[in-house]
Amino acid sequence: MRERANCRTMDGVNEVGEVKVSRLQVEGESGDKTPPEHKCPALCDSLHGSVHDKENSPMMRAVLCAQVCKVYRFQTEDQRWLLVREQMSETPLSFSLPKQLLSALIREHMSRVQEVKELGDLSPHWDGLRHDVIGHCGHLIGCYQETLTELDKLSASSCFKSSSSKSDKHLQFVPTNLHSQRMEVNGPDSSGVWYEVITFGAPADHHRAFKHGGLKRLLSRHIPPRDSSISYSEDESSRARELLASVAQLQPLVFGLAEELLAVSLELNAGRLQQVLDGLVQQTEQFVHALKDELVKSALLAIHSQCLANSNSCHVHSNGLICDYNQEGPTLLWQQDGDRQDVEYDEEEWDRAWANVAMSLNCIVAMVDRLQGREDRPQEMTSSEQQEATGADTNSQHTASSSFCSASSWQEQLLPLVVTLRDCVREAVAKARAAMTFVVLQGAVAATVERGPPQIVQRHHAVFSQALSAAVCGFTLKLYGGLEDPDFLQQLHSVGVLVQFEGLLSTYGDEVGMLEDMEVGVADLSRVMFAVTEAKSEQLDDLLPTLTGTWSSLVVEVPLPPETFGSLPQEVKEGRLIQVHPVLFNIGINQQQSLAERFGDSSLQERVNQQSCERLQSYCSALRDKLPEMAGIQSLSDLLSSLHRSVETRKRKNVEVLWLAAAVCRKVNGVRLTSCKSAKDRTAMSVTLEQCVLLRERHTLGQQHFSTALDCMRRDGCRMENVQKNVGSRKFAFSSVQLLTFPKLYRPPDGSFG
Repeated sequence: MRERANCRTMDGVNEVGEVKVSRLQVEGESGDKTPPEHKCPALCDSLHGSVHDKENSPMMRAVLCAQVCKVYRFQTEDQRWLLVREQMSETPLSFSLPKQLLSALIREHMSRVQEVKELGDLSPHWDGLRHDVIGHCGHLIGCYQETLTELDKLSASSCFKSSSSKSDKHLQFVPTNLHSQRMEVNGPDSSGVWYEVITFGAPADHHRAFKHGGLKRLLSRHIPPRDSSISYSEDESSRARELLASVAQLQPLVFGLAEELLAVSLELNAGRLQQVLDGLVQQTEQFVHALKDELVKSALLAIHSQCLANSNSCHVHSNGLICDYNQEGPTLLWQQDGDRQDVEYDEEEWDRAWANVAMSLNCIVAMVDRLQGREDRPQEMTSSEQQEATGADTNSQHTASSSFCSASSWQEQLLPLVVTLRDCVREAVAKARAAMTFVVLQGAVAATVERGPPQIVQRHHAVFSQALSAAVCGFTLKLYGGLEDPDFLQQLHSVGVLVQFEGLLSTYGDEVGMLEDMEVGVADLSRVMFAVTEAKSEQLDDLLPTLTGTWSSLVVEVPLPPETFGSLPQEVKEGRLIQVHPVLFNIGINQQQSLAERFGDSSLQERVNQQSCERLQSYCSALRDKLPEMAGIQSLSDLLSSLHRSVETRKRKNVEVLWLAAAVCRKVNGVRLTSCKSAKDRTAMSVTLEQCVLLRERHTLGQQHFSTALDCMRRDGCRMENVQKNVGSRKFAFSSVQLLTFPKLYRPPDGSFG
């Protein structure tokens, strides 16, 4: 395949008389077997030199490795020349992100085990739930530690998982065949224009296979809908743990100071007595402030509601919650000092509990004032409080004598009030501890047992890990390419980033399960946030993205070199989190999809595309509202309308959906990802088609040269190298009969398949 022309390379020095549009790899990066006479060093060196500084920056070298490069020269409509550089790279993120996620999950589950163990003695019912949580977490911890050990061994020598390893047990967290596919275009009207797409095998658990379907089906089958009235968020569970810790810390301090107050009262030292009293007031007020949390009140109500639902009565004591049966009907039973006191549950019960603590403290303050001869000064207590205090201990107020010279008399006056304070504190602690134990256990159960059997949870985590690794790679490259674009940076912190997945899976056979896995894995990315941080140094390890947080709230930190970070807008430097908006559009293109459309069911694909179309429209609306002046934003309406019509159209193998979704994604600076089962054959057809369409629509590639360019990229380009790397053969895995069912533009050239 030859094209003749007299043209200059981009530096304007080297004359090239005859250029073969052929494969070419960067020297030393791959064992390319291309004969020397098929290479053009002058053209490659010139083009490579134009991007040398950027491509070899520490940022790029940190996230890309094992690069393969191909260079082409194509003719434009006006008979000028386009110099096109195609680059395919592996990434260390294939292993580093899954390893970080595994470590985070291990820490999270170990922490949860420790939390429920620290709840102390529980009733058989709640202790059984605790054992379920511990067993569930223990199983996952053991499996993930084993997987992490194996990944540590493999990642030391590789950053690539081949398609033949997609069913490997220890590689399920690693994305299959993950690569960045990038194209640089230099032409008469533009230079150094980059386009990129991330390619990887559809995120799915091939080890557990798809006999019973994928995640979407499995989750709906094994996870019953939860009662929202007793569902607690991670933040609420965290608040419950903090309140338990506060109570555990403050209760002994209050008791200790109360005892010290009694001891000091024997000294007849007014100054010392006042000092201890001030400490007691301060600690007790902190205690009351900690208890005045609506979460405690709502949890007590939830306990009562659950008991009613289970026809149980509940018994709360200082170490947790006990559920008992009562023939007379469900009642809430509180235990004080070993005795049960039967009372019907009252929503104001909790408010009275902590208020009693405050009022008993006021009684002590009033008594100390009287003991010190200051009974005539204005009191902070209201008449109703004084009456309540009198009711709390009638004798203590009436036995006070007008003479307070006796040390024993001081202690005698304070002792009943201190006892009352301790009793009120114990009652409040018992109720608060029971309520917060309930919240912690409910949160632990919701985060473990209620997410399904361990096998489904592992599948969920593994599929998410694959999708996350690919998305992080795409976002990182998108960020690097947009560091000098203020509109893009403003878009990130104002609206977030669109992450668009293109699927080429059929809705027939095992690929239905793969699509069900992929749908859930992609949707889970909406819980992920990105943050741009300043790297410690320009060492490659310091520039790799890092993962923090828990399963329900993950943050990916993308570090930039100090000099680069310093030039960013203030909002980005302040660490403002960047929201991820994932969408998935899938159109099956192979012969299995023909069977699905004729004899099967493609409703899964239709639902996925409709939902993603709605999410995409919502994102674009937010973008228009917040950044109306952004370039090209007003022209989105026509594209979105066309996409909506295309999604609603009942048409077989309607690949126009994919083209329009990709066009919208690029219009809004989104991250593009393309997948089929293994990201080899169908993905190669899609990526090369997209590259040639971009050359035609944005760089005036001649229409008469479109097919030539497409065949050239497919026969001799980076995607053929990808096929050889995965299966050891330079042939796409299509037969001529199978290709008859493919859309025309997705068929490889003769001689490149079989």
